[in-house]
Amino acid sequence: MKQAKIELDDMPLLGITMGDPAGIGPEVIAKALAGGQLDRLCIPLVIGSYPVMAQTVKSLRLKATVVRADDYDPASAKGQMVVVLDPLERPLKKFKPGVGAKETGAASVAFIKKAVHLAELGCIDGIVTAPINKEAINMAGCHYPGHTELLADLTKTQESGMMIVGGPLRIMFVTTHVAIKDLPKLLTKAKIEKGIRLAHQALTDLYGIKKPRIGVAALNPHAGEHGLFGNEEARVILPAARAAQARGILASDPQPADTLFGKAVKGQYDGIVAMYHDQGLIPLKLVAFGTCVNVTVGLPIIRTSVDHGTAFDIVGKGIADPGSLLEAVTLAATLAVKRRAKSSTRHIARQR
Repeated sequence: MKQAKIELDDMPLLGITMGDPAGIGPEVIAKALAGGQLDRLCIPLVIGSYPVMAQTVKSLRLKATVVRADDYDPASAKGQMVVVLDPLERPLKKFKPGVGAKETGAASVAFIKKAVHLAELGCIDGIVTAPINKEAINMAGCHYPGHTELLADLTKTQESGMMIVGGPLRIMFVTTHVAIKDLPKLLTKAKIEKGIRLAHQALTDLYGIKKPRIGVAALNPHAGEHGLFGNEEARVILPAARAAQARGILASDPQPADTLFGKAVKGQYDGIVAMYHDQGLIPLKLVAFGTCVNVTVGLPIIRTSVDHGTAFDIVGKGIADPGSLLEAVTLAATLAVKRRAKSSTRHIARQR
């Protein structure tokens, strides 16, 4: 993803949530901030555990200073600074890195809630999230399948969805973390229409494409081959696509997935609506592994995220790649500047 050129006066303040402290979130954040690549993109504020971040920077031997937000004085800042806003009432007790636990799950939820609160107040211009562990947050009593659903609830958003972008692909998902065996009954005309609608919204509002072309993926091989391999295309996918077309959205009829993604890579489509998780993520990670970004569409606030999980298997080894986080921050900064410019334009228009 090409970095946007942002003037110093326009730099947005972004809240970067730590994610699960037992995962690789602290490591990728520390590497991204200490590397200096974000200096001309945004003012980063880490929302997480101060002791965990301080220990992470120390163990990685990074040339950065970790300070609490309350103690940070921009006028006297020297060198690379990692500024941390710690919302926890008391420091985390000792935990085992690379293992999901109730305490770290609860902490990761607290970081998200604080970030959302600040974003809704306008104190920060957007949120970039490091990965949480779904099992850990459920241990802590937060019963959501992931970030997207939790953020929608916190912001009281009626309609939202997950779009993942990387390289030439922008993919909206009708379903995400569900079992393959449950897909036929979960795919409804209403859900597919929503996916197409959100894809159109993202491509117009976030990317500024006036008339985006949206490829709609079939579920079955050969788009069902006229019912020979399944009837989901005729029963729910085609009716949803036709309903979107009737509203003026440039959505395709259901296309065989084995050719649709290649067409999008060549520029025939601006975005794709995938029916399930792996259908979209396999081609996406083939062309942009390590640099994909998750964007939550429909929220009143800007939220981007890494495209990977907590990677418990490599925690503490110092080998986690911050590439996806850097891309997520880059996109959030770009979107924040665009939103600010659009808001200013509307304000001037109203004054006239």
